[in-house]
Amino acid sequence: MALDTNTEPNSLGFAKPPAETRVVVAMSGGVDSSVVAAQLAEEGYDVVGVTLQLYDHGAALAKKGACCAGRDIHDARRVAGEMGFPHYVLDYENVFRDAVIDEFADSYLAGATPVPCIRCNERVKFRDLLETAKDLDADCMATGHYIRRKAGANGPELHRAADAARDQSYFLFSTTREQLDYLRFPLGHLPSKDATRALAAKYGLGVADKPDSQDICFVPNGDYASVIEKLRPGAADAGEIVDTRGRVLGHHEGVIHYTIGQRRGLGIGGLSEPLYVVKLDVEERRVIVGPKEMLATRTVPVREVNWLGDAAFASAPEWHVTVKVRSTRPAADAVIRPLGPDSAEVELLTPEEGVSPGQACVFYEADSSRVLGGGWIWKG
Repeated sequence: MALDTNTEPNSLGFAKPPAETRVVVAMSGGVDSSVVAAQLAEEGYDVVGVTLQLYDHGAALAKKGACCAGRDIHDARRVAGEMGFPHYVLDYENVFRDAVIDEFADSYLAGATPVPCIRCNERVKFRDLLETAKDLDADCMATGHYIRRKAGANGPELHRAADAARDQSYFLFSTTREQLDYLRFPLGHLPSKDATRALAAKYGLGVADKPDSQDICFVPNGDYASVIEKLRPGAADAGEIVDTRGRVLGHHEGVIHYTIGQRRGLGIGGLSEPLYVVKLDVEERRVIVGPKEMLATRTVPVREVNWLGDAAFASAPEWHVTVKVRSTRPAADAVIRPLGPDSAEVELLTPEEGVSPGQACVFYEADSSRVLGGGWIWKG
């Protein structure tokens, strides 16, 4: 929306009073999105809260600490009531299963290590929910993610959060330019989670001391294997644990129980050196183990690249950037060599261990907080 140069933009960047600016807030029921909704309501915006029911509500009620459980829907509704704005619960169960859960299970069965939270942001929250926000005639959609949206010379830019410990840029790399134009992230500038909780207390929100969600919302207690076995019966077929020469060292109860880089729980003790999972051979149902140095990776093939740089991705033979190959890793120096408009080879200047297909490789501008996008790691 073009700004009227005679009107001072409001805090969301629109040249009109907050009361005339409708904003849909994606509310998970947690403290972060609740603070966003409460803050915008207090500032006088026309706030509409929306919570997504993403999987079986009955099953959700039996599990605490997940982002989409029945308690969370109740908490989101309560915040809306306390702050005096409308709140809706949308049934996205089928969409979520088709767009996120099925791929999660299939990726694990193929020996990858998927990141379903990224797919949920990409395919559900920032696609379907964003379209719903537009259908509600909202000027923008706000979320409780810790990331910053800044005005740039060529339009809005995505930047890491001010609090490095809370930064969620790894999980939002696939946000497109069009989506970024419509999205707002009011918490990205805050110095700490304590600051968020202080705001929740200021607004008198009952969720001020609510613990953060730790698990993927449809994976109770981090037990991926049991979820996959339920979704894909027969997925836990037994097989062999072998070394790189094919020598059988032990047996396993399903490849889905293992990830690249895993050392603990292999059940092959008594060896002269520690061994790590270096490869998963799904077709042969084999877990291949080797010494730690075999985990070091320098070349990372990526596809489905989302590029947020100013120039076209394939317009240069290479880009010197920093990248993250896991959410918990620090960004490291790398060179991206485009192979087409949405595929590339990433060279890590310092080899990293445990790089796994199914994870994201997220690009950052060197010596800057700017997020340049990223892609999905695959086997090549």
